[in-house]
Amino acid sequence: MSEEIWIGGVGAMLLAEGLPLREALDVTDPGGWTAFDLGVRGHVPPALLPARSGRGRLRRVQQLTESELALALCHPDGRIREAALDRAGDHPELLPLVVIRSADWAEPVRERARRLLEERLDAAGAVTLAALVLRLGRRKHGGYAVRLLGELLRHAPGGLLEPLYADADRAVRRFALRLAVAEGLLSPAELARVAARDGDIVVQRLCADAALAAVVRGGAYDDVLPELLGARNTQARAAGVTALRAAGRPEAAAGFLADRSALVRACARYVVRQGGDDPLAWYRERCARPQDVPAGAVIGLAECGQRTDAALLWPLLGHPEARVRARAVAGLRMLDVADAARLRPLLDDPAPGVVRETVLALLPSAAALPEAWLAQRLEAGRPRHQRVAAFRLLGARGGLVRLRAAVALVDDTDLKLRLRARQSVRGWRPEADVRFGDPAVGELLDRARHLFSDAYYFGQLRRAAGLPY
Repeated sequence: MSEEIWIGGVGAMLLAEGLPLREALDVTDPGGWTAFDLGVRGHVPPALLPARSGRGRLRRVQQLTESELALALCHPDGRIREAALDRAGDHPELLPLVVIRSADWAEPVRERARRLLEERLDAAGAVTLAALVLRLGRRKHGGYAVRLLGELLRHAPGGLLEPLYADADRAVRRFALRLAVAEGLLSPAELARVAARDGDIVVQRLCADAALAAVVRGGAYDDVLPELLGARNTQARAAGVTALRAAGRPEAAAGFLADRSALVRACARYVVRQGGDDPLAWYRERCARPQDVPAGAVIGLAECGQRTDAALLWPLLGHPEARVRARAVAGLRMLDVADAARLRPLLDDPAPGVVRETVLALLPSAAALPEAWLAQRLEAGRPRHQRVAAFRLLGARGGLVRLRAAVALVDDTDLKLRLRARQSVRGWRPEADVRFGDPAVGELLDRARHLFSDAYYFGQLRRAAGLPY
């Protein structure tokens, strides 16, 4: 049972015991309403629920309190749910339950709830219930409420939708902004502003594309490009950089050749080329001046350069800025010129980002690295990122080396390293390069015996390594 449904059950019990609706439930939470609906059927004893007469009608329907009516709207008996809808229209607070009933599995209940929604729901109410409606839209019969929501919002005053553009629920934002784009409710500048500030990649693409499509027709790039080019998110910046070509400003794309995002850099290179310039020459010029080279230019050189450009990257391994060193390592790996002997000292780099990139570059040649040298970096006094790097490279060698490194850390004080080591030991299998019956393997497995709760499995593992059990 999920926590949400459990909370819904608690709310249903509180309501059944007489607590007012607003005190028993968080009426602003769409998930709370759906959880309450399930909680009534799963947690409230039938004796505490409104009862029906012999003919299936709800008893005392006119005398039911708001709390009792809420319980009746979620009753396991469909005839009681349908009867409760006759009074639900008199209680605006219960409209969320009417929305839920519009997706009910029982057709008579569903149809009655839909008629009630058509009568009672207006545009302002639709804005309030949008998150709940869209949540129910994933159900088999939830499409009706979503279509009704669209119709109501489509004809609503533009200002009424503004809260939905910044709603905490991303499904609501997507729905409202798609509607705004389709109906032309937002200007290109407003769309660009949303694209630049929203954290949802779908919204970013939707609004950036819509803003640019609008300015292509009208030509007002000055209203849109500053917002997109100054955005923190990648999608908006990439869209803005690409639009520089259509705006007749391809030279401005050079300022994004060293962007922190690979997508933006790629878009910038495309625009620069279309403008007749060579981005590769730009990268080479920047990387030839280590004193002020931006980190994005280092990796940009590797993205469009040749293996001979590695000569510009090797000196950057000693750059005082960690980001430049990390990008230089990544660039050498991208150009497929990583030299294990020259990169190995970077495993002792004080910057975790540099060490992570070095590990990625050295993994294919992990077997060429001295085991004893790497094992020294597993020692407890070493910085954590260096210990993790050494463990990963030793593990990549497999066989006895992997087992030896893992057993050395099975009782380590670092929780994550300890868990990784234990998982590695449990998943270890003798490989072709492990000598059959090697007593060193037996000694290591015995040291890790406490990790295996299944004695039979442990015995099978020893036998697979050619050891007695």
